Amino acid sequence: MVGKRAPGEGSGVAETRVRGTVPEVAGPGGAGRAGRLPLLDVLRGVAILGTLMTNVWIFAAPGAEWGVLNGNVTAASFGASWAGTVEGVFRFVADGKFLSMLTILFGVGLAIQFGSAAKRGRPWPGRYKWRALFLFVEGTVHFVLVFAWDVLMGYAVVALLVAWQLTRTARTQRVLVWVAGGVHGVVLGLLTLAAVAGGGSGEDTGSAPSAGVNPRVVDLYADGNYLDQIAFRLQNAIALRMEPVISFALLVLLFHLGVRLYRAGAFRPDAPGRRIRRRLCGWGLGIGVPLNVAAVAAGPDLALVARYGAAPVVAVGYLGLIGLLVDRVRRPGPLTAGLTAVGRTALSCYVLQNVLCVLVCYGLGLGLAARWADHGPWWVLGLWAAVCAVLVSGARLWLRRFEHGPLESVQKRLLRS
Repeated sequence: MVGKRAPGEGSGVAETRVRGTVPEVAGPGGAGRAGRLPLLDVLRGVAILGTLMTNVWIFAAPGAEWGVLNGNVTAASFGASWAGTVEGVFRFVADGKFLSMLTILFGVGLAIQFGSAAKRGRPWPGRYKWRALFLFVEGTVHFVLVFAWDVLMGYAVVALLVAWQLTRTARTQRVLVWVAGGVHGVVLGLLTLAAVAGGGSGEDTGSAPSAGVNPRVVDLYADGNYLDQIAFRLQNAIALRMEPVISFALLVLLFHLGVRLYRAGAFRPDAPGRRIRRRLCGWGLGIGVPLNVAAVAAGPDLALVARYGAAPVVAVGYLGLIGLLVDRVRRPGPLTAGLTAVGRTALSCYVLQNVLCVLVCYGLGLGLAARWADHGPWWVLGLWAAVCAVLVSGARLWLRRFEHGPLESVQKRLLRS
């Protein structure tokens, strides 16, 4: 049996639960019998390509993955030259925003799974535990073999926690959200005070010389073999896995935000959905962009505030802005179709984009990060554009023959068994 319907739109879950089954959820967020909400696929596609806008600088920088810990990879910095200005704008648009956007959309996916289980009267989290386990295992493999700054492992852990929280009463969920926000604020404040007391994290950014990075680590990614890189990740796993730890409360908060937006109907192609998107755009960009500009202008001491404080607010504005742009599309063209294809194969595209960057940038492949270190940001921008083109065209071609992406298909088969 299914619990009683929650009394009111967007109120969360029913106050009563019967033998662990999922209570019905209220609100217009569901896609109904028509299935997918087209806007969600476009947003996922943008988020996947957007995360590459940040990650591509990691692959291209001296010391690659380890360079992030030296503060000389992902922060936006505006140089005096034309090239420095372009690089600074590119970094500013991306840093932290699309990662937060992707996190919110993972919360939306969790809400969809929760609603699906509710309609069928299935136990919750039930099979979703296996979905999260697959995500964690896939993320672990991705971390070890491809990219140290994988997000999937953290998402899997947060998904299990929030999945359990969705079975609590609406009031309890609100309390948990406020607690997550408070914890994140405290952690961010303490880390920022530590950065200020320590004199900042340096001024090197992007493709600048590898000051502060151990030369042996630089050589490892420029000329080292693949097995040595894997061993390095494993030996330094604790340090390289710190981001999901320090941002854990923020991830919980953004997952819940995705759930609330979905239930409120923020992604539906109707008038109420468009009104919500206008509000998201106005408030998110109106508040987030000035905060982000101020944090970046303050220098490296407030880099964490820019990435984990202001950027999530801007991400909310991005959701609204992209939604409003999609609302104006009367006849979808190649761009919309390409973004939709990437969104439908998001997990596969996320892993593939990192594999391609490894093969292009590291010494085990073309080694362009070392060979073109003095060529400015232009080749990095070109790499991002080229990888995006491969993902868009590849996803469209794949979906002509298959219903799901490669990793998505493996996940579905394992869940069925």
